[in-house]
Amino acid sequence: MNEKFGTSFCPRSSLLHVLEMEQNGSVVNDWIEAYKQDRNVALLDLINFFIQCSGCQGMVTAEMIQSLHKKDVMRKMTETFDEDNEDYPLIRTGPYWKKFKANFCEFIAVLVQQCQCNILYDSYLMNAIISLLTDLADSMVRAFRHTSTLAAMKLLTAIVSVHLNLDVNKHNAQRLYEVEKKRISGKRTNYRLDQLDRKRKEYEHKLLEIQNMMNAIFKGTFLNRYCDVIPEIRATCIEEFGSWIKTYPDAFLNDNYLKYIGWMLYDKQAEVRLKCLLGLQGIYSRRELVSRMDLFTSRFKDRIVSMPLDKDHEVAVQAMKLLMLMNCEDVLSTEDCETLYQFVYTTHRPLAVAAGEFLYKRLLSREGDEEVQPKGGGKFGASTDQLKRLIHFFLESELHKHVAYLIDSLWDWAGKFLKDWECMTTLLLKNAEEDGEALSDAHESALIEIILATVREAAEGHPPVGRGAAKKILSVKEKKIQLEDCTKITEHFITVLPQLLAKYSTDAQKVANLLQIPQYYDLDVYSTGRLEKHLDALLRELKDIVAKHSDMSVLEASSRTYYILCSEEIAIYSQVDRARTQLIDELMGQLNQLLDGFWQKVSVTHCGDKQTMILPALQCTYFSLLWQLAAVSENPPKVDCDLWCLMETQGGTGMKSNMVSKSFFGFVCLIQTFVILCDWLLILTHQDSNNSKEAVGLLDYPPSTSLQEKLLLFIQEHVFMEEEGESKDLTEEEERKDESCKLDVLHRKRSLLAAYCKLIVYNVIEMTAAAEIYKYYVKTYNYFGDIIKETLSKTRHNNKIQSAKTLILCLQQVRLRLNSSSVDLSSASFTNMKELARRFSLTFGWDQVKSRESVAMIHKEGIEFAFQGATGVDGRCLPPNLSFLLIIIEFSNKLLKPDKRLRDIWLCLLFPSSPASTPVIFEKEVMFFLLSDLCHYFPSQCCLFWIWFSAVQSLIYR
Repeated sequence: MNEKFGTSFCPRSSLLHVLEMEQNGSVVNDWIEAYKQDRNVALLDLINFFIQCSGCQGMVTAEMIQSLHKKDVMRKMTETFDEDNEDYPLIRTGPYWKKFKANFCEFIAVLVQQCQCNILYDSYLMNAIISLLTDLADSMVRAFRHTSTLAAMKLLTAIVSVHLNLDVNKHNAQRLYEVEKKRISGKRTNYRLDQLDRKRKEYEHKLLEIQNMMNAIFKGTFLNRYCDVIPEIRATCIEEFGSWIKTYPDAFLNDNYLKYIGWMLYDKQAEVRLKCLLGLQGIYSRRELVSRMDLFTSRFKDRIVSMPLDKDHEVAVQAMKLLMLMNCEDVLSTEDCETLYQFVYTTHRPLAVAAGEFLYKRLLSREGDEEVQPKGGGKFGASTDQLKRLIHFFLESELHKHVAYLIDSLWDWAGKFLKDWECMTTLLLKNAEEDGEALSDAHESALIEIILATVREAAEGHPPVGRGAAKKILSVKEKKIQLEDCTKITEHFITVLPQLLAKYSTDAQKVANLLQIPQYYDLDVYSTGRLEKHLDALLRELKDIVAKHSDMSVLEASSRTYYILCSEEIAIYSQVDRARTQLIDELMGQLNQLLDGFWQKVSVTHCGDKQTMILPALQCTYFSLLWQLAAVSENPPKVDCDLWCLMETQGGTGMKSNMVSKSFFGFVCLIQTFVILCDWLLILTHQDSNNSKEAVGLLDYPPSTSLQEKLLLFIQEHVFMEEEGESKDLTEEEERKDESCKLDVLHRKRSLLAAYCKLIVYNVIEMTAAAEIYKYYVKTYNYFGDIIKETLSKTRHNNKIQSAKTLILCLQQVRLRLNSSSVDLSSASFTNMKELARRFSLTFGWDQVKSRESVAMIHKEGIEFAFQGATGVDGRCLPPNLSFLLIIIEFSNKLLKPDKRLRDIWLCLLFPSSPASTPVIFEKEVMFFLLSDLCHYFPSQCCLFWIWFSAVQSLIYR
C-alpha cells in the first residue's frame, strides 16, 4: 500500500501530512486518483486515517476486512487501544492540537466538496464512510466515539451544503426546462429539451441519494450521540445542528428537529447550553425564519427567559442577546421585559452591558424619537423624552444606590444621550412656569445622581467598583475621547454648576452630589478660557453652603472641592486659597463665640452637659494630631517626642471611665476614645509596606508598658466581662427594643476588639498580649470567634514560632488559673481547657509540613511546662502540671512521624522514675498513648516497652 501511494496518503504519514502540513486539497486529490484506480485500497487508507485520528495505534488490514465481520474489526481496534490512557488528540490542549482539530474538520469538508462531482454518488464510498463512523460512534471507547461523532457531524454539514447547491441547480434546470418547453411547438422533439430533462432528472436522483445520506447520518449518529454522557460530544452535535438549520432551513427548520435543541437547553453542562443559545441566535436573527418558530417559542420561552440567571456567565450573556433578538418580534411580555431590565444592575459587566442594550432598545430608544418633539422640548426634545424614561425606570427599580451600575450598563449603547449634559442641566434649571411638566423633587434628585454618574464614567473611563477586576487599560483612541469629554464637562459645568448650587443650596443630598463634579474638571480651563468670574461664583456658593449645612456628606464634599481647587500647580491657586483662608477665619470666629456662650451656660447648669462636647473634642484632637504628624515627617528630630507624649497623655486620660457617666452616650465616648487611640498607635508606630524613611523615623517610640496594660484591661472590662442584667417582665415592644440595644452594644464591642487585635497583628504591641484574648475563643465563639480566629491566622503568618508560643502561653495561663496540683479531669474547667486546645489545633489545617515548626514548638514548651517542679521536698512528688500533657495530646495528630519519635523519647527521659503520689487517670492515658507510639516506631523493642510500662505502673500503684 505504501509503495503504491508513496508518502501521499499512507496511514501513519497521512495524519501528519494532512493535519500538520495543511495541504488538504492536494492530498484529497491524490486520494481521489488512488480511489479511481483501486477503491478498496484507497478506502482502507481512509479507514485507517479515521482510526488513527482517534489516537489508536492499531491498523486495519485488507485481510481483516475480508475475513472478519466489521464488529470483530472494531473489537480488535478497541483491544489495541490503551484503556488506562484517556488522552486522545481531540481533547489535548495547546495550539498544535487546536490546529489538528481544525485541519481534521477541514479535511472532511474538502473531501466531500471535491467528491461531489463524481465518486460521491457511486453508492460505495459514502456508504462505507457512514457505516464506519456510525460503528465507531457506538463504541464504548470515548476516543472513538468523540472523533467519529465529530467527523460524522462535519460530514453531514458538508453534505447539507452539497444538497443546497443541488437544490439550486435543480430549480434552475426546471426553470430552463419550462422555458424551453414553451418555445417548441407541437409534438416535435427537441434535443435541447431532452438534454434539460435528463439534467433535471439527474439532479433529482442526486438529491434523493443526498437525502438518504443525510437521514443515515442523522438517525445513525446524531440521534444516538446528542444525549451522550460526554459533554463535548453533546456540544459538537448541537453546534453542527444549529448550522444545519441556518444553512438549510427548508429541511431542518420544523418542530420535529427543533425539539432537540430545545431539550438541550436544560443540559447540565454550560458548554452544551451555550451551543444551543448560539444556534438559536442564528435563527432568530433572520426575520424570515422567526415566523416558523412560533411553537418552539411558546414551548421554550420561559426557559430562555430564566437563562440570564445561569451560573455560567457566558451562557447568561448569550441568553440575554438571544432574548433581545426574540423581542424584536414582540415575543416577550411586559413582565418578562421588566424582569430582564433588572440585569443592568448585575456585577458581571458583559451581562449588564447586554441587558443595557436590551433596556435601551426596548424602553429608552423608541422609533420616531428623533422626529417627534415633545411640547416645550425645544432642541432637546428627543433627549428629554429619553431622560424622563430613564429617570422613571431608575425610580421604579428602587435601587437608587446603584445608579453608577445603571449608567455603566447603558454607556456602550446610549453614550450619546448620556453625554448630553446640556440637556440634563437645562431640564434641572427649568421653572414650572416655563414648562408645566417640570420635574418633581424625586425626579430632580435622580437626575442629579445620573449626571454625577455620567460625568464620572466619562472622566474615569472604567467601570464602577465591583464590576470588573481592575481598572480598564484605555487605548489611544479611548484616551483621546476621555480627554475630549473632560474638556466638555469642564466647559459646560464651569458656568452651570454655580446656578445649580444656588437653586438647590438648601437640599443636602443634591448639593453633596453636585459638589463632586469639580473633581473631574480640567482646572486649566479656568485660566486659559478667562473664566475666573465663574470661579468666583462657585466659591461664593461653596461658602454659603458651608455656612448653611451641618450634614457630614455636604461638608466632606465641600472640603474635597476646596482641596481639589487649591492645587499649587494651577494658576487659580491664590484665588481659591484666599477664599478658603477667609472662610476658615470666619468659622473660627463663630466657633469661639459659641464656645464662650457654651462654657458660661455650663458653669451655671448641670455638669453632665459637658458630655455632649466630649465626642467632637476627641475627634478634633485626633485630626489635630494627624496634622501634626505631617509636620513630624518634615522635621522629626524636634517634634516627634513631644507629639508622642501628647498622644500618651490624651490616650491615657481619655479611657478613664470617670470622665464620662455610665450612660449609653458615655459608653459611646469610651469606645470612640479607644478606637481613636488604637488608630493613632497604628499610624504612628506601624512601619509602612514600602519601608520609607519617613516611616522609619517614627518607630523609636513604641507604646509604653503601662499604656499596653491599660489597653488590655480596657478590652477585658468592656468586651469580655459579662454584664449582670436583672430579669424583668417586658412587653413585646420592650423586648424588641432591648434586643436591638443588645445588638448595638455587641457591634460596638466587636469594633473595640477588632481595633485592639489590629494592634497585635501589626506588631504595635507585643504578640504575647494575644494570649489574654485567645482564652475567650471558645467561650465567646458565637460573638467574637471570627475576629479571634483571623487574628490568630494573621499573627501566624507574621511569625509562626512566636504565634505558637503565644498559643501555649494562653493554655499555660488557663492551667495555672485552676490553682490545683491534682486536677479533676472530669471537671468542666479541665474539659473547657481541652476543648480550647482542640480548637487551636484545628486552626493548623491539614498541611503538617507547613505547620511542623509551630506544632513542634507547642509540644516542646508544653512538655517542659508539664514537668516543672518535678522534685518535691521528699524527692518523690509528681510534677504539679503533669495533667497538662493531656492538653498537649490535642496537638499530637498534627505532628509528623519523626517528630512523634522525638517527643516520645523526650517524654521517656523526663518522666519521673519513682513517683509515689496517688494514682490518677491521666497517668494511664499518657502512658498508653506513649506506649502505642513507641511500639509502632520500634516494633523490635515492643516487649522491652511493655516491661518498662509495667514497672512504672507498679511504682505508681505501690
